[in-house]
Amino acid sequence: MNAFVRPDSYLTLHYRITFASGPAAGSVFVDTFSEKPATLQLGVGQWAPTMEEALIGREEGSSFVLELPAAQAYGERNPDLIQRVSRGMLEANSEPGVQYDPGDIVTFAAPNGARYSGICKQWDGDSALFDFNHPLAGADLRIDVKLLGVL
Repeated sequence: MNAFVRPDSYLTLHYRITFASGPAAGSVFVDTFSEKPATLQLGVGQWAPTMEEALIGREEGSSFVLELPAAQAYGERNPDLIQRVSRGMLEANSEPGVQYDPGDIVTFAAPNGARYSGICKQWDGDSALFDFNHPLAGADLRIDVKLLGVL
């Protein structure tokens, strides 16, 4: 008898996340089908909560497709999360001599000890523009799933 996914399940699965809209429509963000299966612990924030909810009740061994609008996946893009960071702040919080180029992902420490990442978008003199939105924010997603194991 196969197990069913619960809110606290530990899953072994293959999945493919594809952009379903926008300029990247049809592009694959991640695909484990040609690699080793992935593992996913529900309830610990590895996937957006609404994406995890779409797995609840699914049966081990099943294959299915989830089509989620941005609001149900990683949310809409937030323009407030695109911010300038001074060269001085970067130098004070980085290894000496580190250079950041557009496209680089940089992890910052918040005053409360949390860590957050941003993508360097451009340099303008003594500051850089960073986008702190999740890379999948604002994107409608298609997620192909094959549940291999449910614990």
